[in-house]
Amino acid sequence: MQTHITTTPFGRRPMTLAMMASQVAANAMPEGASVQKWHVFKFIREAKDLIGATDRSLAILNALLSFHRDMELSADGELVVWPSNEQLMARANGMPATTLRRHLAVLVDCGLIIRRDSPNGKRFARKGRGGQIEQAYGFDLSPIVARAGEFAELAETVQTEKRAYRAARERLTLLRRDIVKMIDAGLEEGVPGNWGKMTRTYQGIIGRLPRTAPRQLLEDICEDLDLLWIEVRDVLESFTKTQNPDANESHSGRHIQNSNPDSISESESGSGNNEEATGNAAENDNLHSLPKRELPLGIVLDACGSWRELAKDGEIRNWRDFLAAAEVARPMLGVSPSAWREACEALGERQAAITLAAIYQRADQIKSAGGYLRSLTDRARDGKFSAWPMVMALLRAKLDTQKAAAQTHGRSADDGDEGEGRLEVSEALLRSLRRPKS
Repeated sequence: MQTHITTTPFGRRPMTLAMMASQVAANAMPEGASVQKWHVFKFIREAKDLIGATDRSLAILNALLSFHRDMELSADGELVVWPSNEQLMARANGMPATTLRRHLAVLVDCGLIIRRDSPNGKRFARKGRGGQIEQAYGFDLSPIVARAGEFAELAETVQTEKRAYRAARERLTLLRRDIVKMIDAGLEEGVPGNWGKMTRTYQGIIGRLPRTAPRQLLEDICEDLDLLWIEVRDVLESFTKTQNPDANESHSGRHIQNSNPDSISESESGSGNNEEATGNAAENDNLHSLPKRELPLGIVLDACGSWRELAKDGEIRNWRDFLAAAEVARPMLGVSPSAWREACEALGERQAAITLAAIYQRADQIKSAGGYLRSLTDRARDGKFSAWPMVMALLRAKLDTQKAAAQTHGRSADDGDEGEGRLEVSEALLRSLRRPKS
């Protein structure tokens, strides 16, 4: 007598349309279909996110497949396995019983297995007189055979997506490297161009990049970077063509070889004697009357108020934030990497950043910030420069501006009534600022 094949789960577990769909797919399995179980399991593992499976549920599926003795799953063979929960937990590396039941339900919902529950919910197989299995109650693996082609296609889709994502990441890395190095080369070689704007554009594009980005966002960012890359490359190529109109330099009688690679950078030639760039050279030479201690951060920020706009959130709380702003200001001012490196070596990183902040505060009065910084670096090597005079000059100018504004409004600059944003300094510093210029 033929035994009825159950289609509903035992106990309180409800029947769902997803279960019915899995059974329909299993029943539509062609005769003679056969798959290598571990090959299909590899496809399922690669496409688990698309299928809806989890790592734990795949560990249980792996255990279930291990209970099937043959390497192949065949439509003509027995596809029901009936391990107990204890056996499954042992082969799933000691998984707790509650976790096991939860992830068995995930496998059923994903359509990877079908429950063939007995009348009392137990899992077992009934054999005939010849030893062959007449009826088995447990987990039916036939969906794995029926959907093997689907799993292979899903796995290929995942692999294609991974390759596209990897290509987008590689393209992003190459574009970032090219743009940064080409901008630095333009600054280093003194190529005319709006390098500050290009740097800000680059930082704005990269600022949209989260820690973990989907492929579509990576490709959108790469498209924007590609446009910027073309712009930077065109500036460098145009300058190269104007500098070398004849590809064969040996035929050009007007070619002049310059052995100093830094001499053309940032129009720095003769910048050491350019007084319009320095404002007041005496300020930089008056080193003996200056205090020997470091400049306080608060005084530097009072003198260089514009420096705050370079901070990430518009606030500089410590020297680390101050130095980070210097990395933003350097390309904006057109200071080449070599000029900045030499300034840090001669002055120290903090003093170089203070000097750059003072230059940034007076950027509208300085033609070549890079040339000016090189000039100050050379003076520092000879012991003739300190950042103190520059900061004091900016403070003095700020105090003079406040005094003139106060007199315009009919009150003294030393009144107790303090306006908003008024600069406050100590008496000792006031005496230093009021010292006659020599």
